[in-house]
Order: sequence, then structure tokens, then C-alpha cells
Amino acid sequence: MKKILLLVLLLAGASAQAQLQRTEAFRTKYKLQEVVVMSRHNIRSPLTSGGAAYMRVTPHQWFQWTSPSSQLSLRGGVLETEMGQYFRKWVVGEGLLPDNCRPTGEEVLFYANSRQRTFATAKYFSAGFLPFANVDITHKLAEDKMDPTFLPQFTKMNDTYRQQVLSEMQALHGGPQAWMQSVQPTLTHMEQILDMAHSPAALQGDTLHFRFDDTQFKLEKGDEPRMTGGYTLANSVADALVLQCYESESMEAFGHPLTTQQWRDICAVKAVYDGLLFTTHAAAINLAHPLVSRIYEELQRTDRKFMFLCGHDSNLASISAALRFNLPETDNALELRTPIGSKLVFEKWSDGTTDYVAINLVYATLAQMQGRALLTPEQPPMVMPVTVQGLTPNADGLYLLSDLNTRFLETLAEYDAIEDQPTALQAPPRAIPATAIIPNTPTYTLSGIQATDTTRGILINNRKKIKK
Repeated sequence: MKKILLLVLLLAGASAQAQLQRTEAFRTKYKLQEVVVMSRHNIRSPLTSGGAAYMRVTPHQWFQWTSPSSQLSLRGGVLETEMGQYFRKWVVGEGLLPDNCRPTGEEVLFYANSRQRTFATAKYFSAGFLPFANVDITHKLAEDKMDPTFLPQFTKMNDTYRQQVLSEMQALHGGPQAWMQSVQPTLTHMEQILDMAHSPAALQGDTLHFRFDDTQFKLEKGDEPRMTGGYTLANSVADALVLQCYESESMEAFGHPLTTQQWRDICAVKAVYDGLLFTTHAAAINLAHPLVSRIYEELQRTDRKFMFLCGHDSNLASISAALRFNLPETDNALELRTPIGSKLVFEKWSDGTTDYVAINLVYATLAQMQGRALLTPEQPPMVMPVTVQGLTPNADGLYLLSDLNTRFLETLAEYDAIEDQPTALQAPPRAIPATAIIPNTPTYTLSGIQATDTTRGILINNRKKIKK
């Protein structure tokens, strides 16, 4: 009964939110020209399986996943099909595509990372979106390989740029150590939920507590930003707990009833990890460069009606940070910024003379996910407007495409301005302690961006002398 009441309340809340469907007054002024969707994959199993670290920190049995490690779950496939059906109703209602469309030429494109969970998400969405068309999902590599377009890696690096990224990390919530310290109560609560003191890891003398005092960062060309140390375990456990919540249809964890806020607190553990690695502007202009470039190109096209890109939460986070988008804090969801299966949606509208863009974050509510509710115009997913720093929308909530284009080009130019240190001359990878990022030190300027030079001494002391 309690679960049914939660479902009703959350669905009622969702229906009162903004919708993709527009009013008749809006439609008399504008016509929808194109939609570009940057999607996160839907529900998956945890990233590692038998013997994984997250399994060893509790004596309890985890949920029996419906898919192999890291792959899209059965529920994830169902939910993504439902989301595709909702988008079909929307674009048909706006006159962008006919119902049961069989697109021709370049009208529609689906492009996914080659990971199983991203490819399968795109496939399930396409089944709901275009049920009469056998849509090909473009992917460039063998199954479960990372396509460089979706891989949030540094493709340029030098010591000065590395300092810039670390300086911006320090500006996030008082720096890495302070931000991780802020979730200490939740880490302690997680230890109690897991009964960590009686876990296989604890019995073997490995770990009794989540720690973060040993955190270090690695920022190297050709690789994703990486964090090492105890906090990575806390992140993977929080990830597995939340996925179990989605899949099990239960708000309990190993017999512990949890409130929605307590689940959001667990998600905040993940938000710290992702935020430090992927949401500084300096890092994001590098990590998101291929997708920023691709989305910009798509918005200039006149022959495309719909494009669906499918990647990861790191893609949504880094794209938003690179373009200085303000992702809203979510309602009716556990994850705070980029819920599982969420979509960053660019809608291109025209009034006949000028092009505009609306940007929204679209995702299913927790109740819709657990209840597998049908998504309809009457019971839509959550639709939350995304604002853009420094740009002002018109009275209808639309940004001038020309203004947004300028932002894209500025971001691409910032990437171009990064001086790349040739691979042959690069020093060996180095780990930089989170505790070594010290505030209130002198500032410097890089490509017009002011930042705090917080790691200069550390980097100089560790720099390998290279002779020609």
C-alpha cells in the first residue's frame, strides 16, 4: 500500500511539471524543425561482477541482476522503449514526423557508443520511437569498446593546462577533501546499511570503513580523468545500491527502509566523484570536445529531423560544463543532475525568419521507473528547463540559435587554444594528492580564464627533466 501511495504521489507531481508538448498559442508562432537528443543509457547492472569490491563490503546478497556486468537490464530495455514511445507521440503531435514514419535519407540518425548498454538503449528507444522502421544504430567499434566520440578523455595535455583543471577542482565546494568530507555522514550510514563490519572484506582485514584521505587524481593525455584511493570504492558501492533500488522496486536496502532523501544522499556520494572528474569547465572543454562539435554541426543542418546520441552520464555532465549549461537539480528522482536514462534535449524551432533552441533535461521519475508506468502526454516524464550562463531566453523560453552557436564556437575555440605537449615528450603519469590542492595561492591567466595556481610547486617538484 505504501508503495502504491508513493507511485500515485510522484506521478501526480510529474504531471504538474513542464511538458515537451506545446500550447496552441506557441505553435502559432513557432514550428519545430529538428530535435537532437543526447541520452544517458538506461538501467544497467553494476560495472563489475563476481568477486567485485562492492560485493565484498557486505555479508548480504545483492540483487540478482537480469543482465551480465555493465549491460542494460531487462527493466532498462522496457523503460527505454516506453520513453521512445513518448517521444514518438511528441514529435508526431508537433508535426515533425508522421506517425509510423519510415524515414528516408538523412532525416533520422541514431548514433551510440559501442558499449552494449548504450547500443541497446538506442535500439530499444528506436523500437518505441519508430515501430514501423527497422532503424540501424550507428556504432563504430566492436561490442563493448569505447568510441572516442563518447570517451571523456583528454586529447590534449600540458602542465599549465593540468594546473588549470586542478585549480577549478579546488573551486568546487571548497576542494576535493572538503567536498568528500561533506558526505561523511552518508558514508557512515552506508557502512551501517551494508553491515560492513561483518563483510568478507572486513573479516579478511581489508577495510572497515569508507575512506577518502588517500585520494589522488591522474590527469593524462589519452585517458579519462581518474581518481584513485578509497573514495572510488564508496562511489562504486553507491552506484550498485541505487541500481538495486531501481531494479528491485524497493526503497529498502538490505532490510533498511530508506527515505527518498536518504537515497538522494547516497547519490550525492556519486555526484562528488563525477563532479570532481567531469564538471570543471577547463576539463570539460577537452573531455566533451567530440560531442560538443557533433551537436553544433547537427544544429546547423536543415535536412535532419531527429538525431539520437547515446552515451553516459559523464557525457551529459561534461557537455553541460563545457558549454556552461546549468543542469537543474532534479525533482522526483534519486540522482541529482543526470538520472539514469535521462536526456539532454535540444529542440530547434523557427518563427519563419529566425531559428531558436529550447534545451531541456528529460527523464522518468523514480515512481515511473519502479512502476514501469506508460509515458503519455497525460502522464509525461519529467521535463526540466536547462539554462545557459550568460544567455537570456525570450519570453517563450527559447534561446536564439545564433547566440547558442556563439557559445558552441567559443567552447570549441577554448579547446583549440590548449597547447598540446607532444606525446614523445610527456612525463610519466603522476598521481596528484587531493590534499595537495591548496587554496588562497597566486593566480595566473590561461586563454583569458583566471584560475588559482594551486599545484605549481607540486608539479615542478615532480616534473621529469627532459633534454632534447
